[in-house]
Amino acid sequence: QSLVSSSKWLQRYGLKRNKLSLSQILSQIGFQHRKDYVTTLGKPVASRYADGLFPQYKRTQDGSVYNLTAKKELILHFVDCLMGAIELYKQRMEWLTSESRQIFGVIQEQCIVIVLDFGTAAPPEFDLCRDALSMVLVEQVIQIARFNVIRAAQGLMKWQQKCIPVSEHSVKSAVMWLWKLDHMTAVSHTSSAEALLEAMGDEAVRS
Repeated sequence: QSLVSSSKWLQRYGLKRNKLSLSQILSQIGFQHRKDYVTTLGKPVASRYADGLFPQYKRTQDGSVYNLTAKKELILHFVDCLMGAIELYKQRMEWLTSESRQIFGVIQEQCIVIVLDFGTAAPPEFDLCRDALSMVLVEQVIQIARFNVIRAAQGLMKWQQKCIPVSEHSVKSAVMWLWKLDHMTAVSHTSSAEALLEAMGDEAVRS
């Protein structure tokens, strides 16, 4: 999920514009070794004039051959560009796998409901869950437009009746509500499904 928006991210950092895919680089540092159909032979034949004249690179994906004509300076330029792109990917992956994103992924929708089902978690696990949920509220939910929180239980528990606008006050209120929940509440076999149906009943909800 973290790289769901890779295309937008690539465009944002100019990696597409800088033409750093293998095909794009090959087209800038050489030309493809072509085949043409020879009528007298009745089959495609590759030209041989470039054999031994240029270094050649064969793509494993489709078997196409490129004659490389670029000077060392241009090759080094692409090395620098690729190293820069790799560093951006590393930074992106570090961000995607840090803090609340490591557990929940990246929340991209603007209107969400978080459905809580603690099951029979022991007190330490219950508190760990609330720590993680508090983190996602403070770090990610604060960035979107609207949200709500519902707890699956025998008697459905809703923080708000419907999704409300995100603000520092509403996020703080949701965190406080979360930490006031009782450790154990009566849970039925259908409570999780009922909580999900309740969440989807709000037409504004996207996730």
